Formats: sequence, structure tokens, C-alpha cells
Amino acid sequence: MFSRLNIVPRWIIFTLDILCCILSLCYAYFIKYNFDITQIDIPQLSRNLLIFIVINSIVFYSIKTYSGIIRYTSAQDSFRILFAIILSNSVFFLANLFLFSFEQQPVISNSILIINGLSSFLFLITYRVLVKYFFLYIKNLNIDKRRIIIYGAGEVGIAAKRTLDHDPKVNMSLVAFIDDDLRKANKVIDGIKIYPTSELSSLIVQYEIDDLLIASQNIPPDRKNQVVDFCLENDIKVLTLPPVETWINGQISSKQIQNIKIEDLLEREPIVIHNDEINEQLSGKRVLITGAAGSIGSEIVRQVSKFSPQMIILSDQSETPLYDIQLELQENDLNNNFHAFIGDVRDSCRMELLFQTFKPHYVYHAAAYKHVPLIEHNPAEGVRTNVMGTKIIADLSVKYGVQKFVMISTDKAVNPTNVMGASKRIAEIYVQSLFAYNQQKETSQNGEARVMTKFITTRFGNVLGSNGSVIPRFKAQIQKGGPITVTHPEITRYFMTIPEACRLVLEAGCMGKGGEIFIFDMGKSVKIVELAKKMIRLSGLIPNEDIAIEYSGLRPGEKLYEELLNDLENTIPTHHEKIMVAKVREYNFQTINNHIEELIGLSCEYKDRQVVVKMKQIVPEFKSNNSIYEELDAKIAEKL
Repeated sequence: MFSRLNIVPRWIIFTLDILCCILSLCYAYFIKYNFDITQIDIPQLSRNLLIFIVINSIVFYSIKTYSGIIRYTSAQDSFRILFAIILSNSVFFLANLFLFSFEQQPVISNSILIINGLSSFLFLITYRVLVKYFFLYIKNLNIDKRRIIIYGAGEVGIAAKRTLDHDPKVNMSLVAFIDDDLRKANKVIDGIKIYPTSELSSLIVQYEIDDLLIASQNIPPDRKNQVVDFCLENDIKVLTLPPVETWINGQISSKQIQNIKIEDLLEREPIVIHNDEINEQLSGKRVLITGAAGSIGSEIVRQVSKFSPQMIILSDQSETPLYDIQLELQENDLNNNFHAFIGDVRDSCRMELLFQTFKPHYVYHAAAYKHVPLIEHNPAEGVRTNVMGTKIIADLSVKYGVQKFVMISTDKAVNPTNVMGASKRIAEIYVQSLFAYNQQKETSQNGEARVMTKFITTRFGNVLGSNGSVIPRFKAQIQKGGPITVTHPEITRYFMTIPEACRLVLEAGCMGKGGEIFIFDMGKSVKIVELAKKMIRLSGLIPNEDIAIEYSGLRPGEKLYEELLNDLENTIPTHHEKIMVAKVREYNFQTINNHIEELIGLSCEYKDRQVVVKMKQIVPEFKSNNSIYEELDAKIAEKL
């Protein structure tokens, strides 16, 4: 019933404030004269009350002390009331000072004014606090209220606590704070005790906890995973808050309290990159990003824009997402230093026009086909984009004097078991051999090693939230009530966030001297079935009871686990602990170029089978898995 009460009209609050001031002045007179009413000059009191009502009405109306909602009274409201009381009483003090200067009696004694000021503040605040706690008490009477603990007793945790208190639609009752900072242990915030995190298990039993709200942005990922796993094991729902910068007008809304996402649990310690060195390279330069509308390309665009380039050229064949990233930049980039260029990397004439027009200093080549099953059934198209497209952009980079060419590759290029991975490996081989060829060419012509374009390759695994990744697919399946489909019970994958991957791409591109393949520390591989189970539990459901998990079998070209190096490669560390250089085999450019020209010719004729045969010739370690092309490996083995 009380939750449906309308907000009290402002004129009622205004009237109550004036009545409190009248009561306060009368109380001050009683205190002054020791509650002996016979000593009080009633006509004088009546006159002073009228004057006081007029002055307070003007002050309260001007400062708008009545504008707040009583049940949500805050410290800001208290300061506003205090200022109003000081201002109204100052009028009488000034009047007394003026009368004293002419040896006249004061309008009201200063001792009464002091008592009145203190009691006015006390009365005005007390009735507001009483109303606030009355509504809070009524709200907490709900017997089916969920009992919640807030993890983090900092500013964010306090803001979350007050949000839960003030929103009558929130069916939660806060019973405790927990915090890793032992200095806060056993202290109290708004009547709620803070406990050390080590006591979480006992608190769960003691208070029969239903939910845990993570209200700290500084919890180490390992610690967060440990707490979440413990909660899930005890059937406790885990909630989280968005970053502070997304709060509305600096305040958290109860609608922003959401179930924790699997992406939050797969994050790792923030990566530190050398911004000064990257800024020195990119500042004032023209930067071309192919595949700029994709998940990786668009994030590279966002991060490059922070380093004040002269221009960012966004190239992609997909019109709508390219337009979307353009709008995003227009909203956030006041310098307007970007240009959206619609074009296909396979179209040599269109790409030539791009390089002629903008003459980029740096190229980040993210345009590629990446979906393994699709490319397995369309090898020619995969080669045309991933191999021919890369060759066109690489050749134009040399022709137009690009300083650095950074190629985005994949862990699927290592010991490839599918056409997509093999196509990316061939692209890696081409840009490396092209760099070595140009280096030799420059040395023979000029007597010194001077390379115009430095080719750098970055190789990493799956990124969270990228288009077509497993996590969005699992989310959609959970929302539909299941089942979740996993290809194999033992399949594992590496995961990295998109911003993390792109920061490492920029760092590797900065440190690269040409010809390197940089591989990233992807952390520990994740078992996909365990990922699916955790996502189900995070949704408040039980795996294989509420949501079934079904195994569909490996898809064409898919393997159980991904690698970052093949058996013939090892790594060299760099100054960045998460970036290593792969020592790979060298190839003769003329030989590779002839092979690739033949491969592109076959792909342009859409001879899929011959395309795959040629790919296996170029990349001997390419062994098809769960694919119609496995028979080709058998025939090659027979010939050997």
C-alpha cells in the first residue's frame, strides 16, 4: 500500500517547514525563559513569529528547500536546509546589529536566535529522517524479500546500498557488506556491518543469502572468479554494476543492476602498453584500417583515434556497419579526422584508388573471412579474401611507401586443420617473404639494408564478443530455453577481450622491425562445455536440468584445441611480457609468389578441390580434420 503512495505535493512540504520554524521559535523562547510562560512577552512573540514566517517563506522559496522528495533525503538536502536557516537568522542578526548601533532594543535577543537556529535545523532534519526511515521500514516488511550481500564497501558499494533502499520496486534487503580491505572490517555503514571476505561462507549460512552484488571495479580477476564460483556452488545469484562512467548523472539506477556476465569472468589483469611510443609513431600520420567495420577492425579504429592521427581511413565492403562506426566517430571525435571508404580488398582497382588518394603511412589489415565451417565449404572465396586480398594490400603498401603493414592473423594458422586457417597461414608466409625479398633487393641496390615497408604479423586466438563467437550464441540459446549445443565435450579454446587484443596489436605494431610474427599470451585455455555450464548457472538456472547441453560433433575443419606455434617454431621474448616473437621458417619469395599466383588463379575459377590441393602443397602441415578434404591428405601420404 505504502509503495503506491504518491509523492507529497511541494506546498505541503513548504507548509510543514514553516510550521517547524514556528515551533522552533516558540521552543527557543521557552528555553530562554526556563519554560516559564508568564515571563514571555506574548505580543512580542506574536510579532516576531509573523516577521519570522515572512522571512523564512522568502528564504525557503528562494532556496527551494521544499523541492526534494522527503523519503530520499540526502546530505545535499541537509546542506540546503542548513544554508536556509543560517540565511534567515542572519537577517535578524543584522537587524539587531543595526539597532545596537543606534542604542535601540533588538528585535529578538541573539540567544533566542542561536537556540532557534539549532532547533530549526534539528526539527527540519528530524521529520525528514523519520519519514525516510518510515518508508524504508515499510519497504523491508516484505516477507519474501531477497537477502543480499554487497561485495565492496567503497563509494560504489555505498551508492548501490542507497539505491536498493530508495527504490520500492527492488525486492532486496541488504544484510551485510564484505570487503577485502581488512581495515574496514567490523565498521558500520548506514547501520550495515562490514565483514572481511573470508567470512562469506558463514554469512551465507547465517543470513540465508540469496544474492551477492559485486560493487567494486578493482577486484582482481582471479579473486572475482573465486568468489563467483563459490556463490554458484551455493546457488547464490551473482549481480554486478556497470562502470561508474555509465551511471546516469553520476547516480546508479536499480535497473542497471544486472546478472554478472561471463565476459566479466574471462577478463584478465589490465594490459599495460607503451602509449608514448605508439603516440610517437601514429601522431600526425594517415592510418588505413581494412575491415574497419568488423569487431576487431572497429576496436582498432577506436584505439588508434586516441593517438591523434592526421587521418584514419576506414575501409570495408559492408556498408551498414561501416556507417555505424562512422556515426560513432562523429559523435566522439571533434576533429573529424577520418574517412569511410567502401571497398573490397579483393578489388585491386578500388584499392589502388584508395592508396593513390590517401597515401597511408600505416596499414592495419584486419579484413578477412574467419568462420571455419563456412570457408570449409567455400574454399575459393576464402582464398580470394584472405590470400588475394592480403596480397593486394601488401603489394600496394610497398608501391606507395607505407611505413608499416600490420596483419591480423589467427591461432588457426598454426598446424591448420581447415581452409580458413591455411589461408591465413599462406597470407602470413606471403607478407614475410615479401619483406625478406624487399630487404634483399634494397641491400643489393643500395649497399645497405633499408626497407621501405615493414611487414608485421600478429597472431592470437578467439576474442570475446566478436561477431559469430560462441558466447553470443550460447546467450541466445539460453534465452530460448536451450538446449546449448557444444561440438565436443573435450573441446577447448583460448579467449581474449577485443580491447585487450587490439591493444596488443598496436603494441606489437609499434615494436616490430619487420618480418616478425608476434604471438600473444592468451592465458589458459577454456573448456567450452565448462563455459556453457557456468553461463547457465550465471543465468540462475541448473545445467542439464533447466537447460540441456547437447553435443553436435566437431564441425568441418574444427579441431579440439588451438595452438599458437607449430612443432617447428619456438618463441623469443620481447620487452612486453604478453608478446612474444615466433621463430618461423623462411620462404623464397619468388617460389611462394608463383605458388600463390597459381592458387589465386584457381580460386578465381572457383575450382574448390584444386584450390585445397594447392593450399596443401604450399602449407604441408595443413591436414584437414572432419572435412570432405581429408581424402586429399590420404592421397598425398600415398604418394610420399
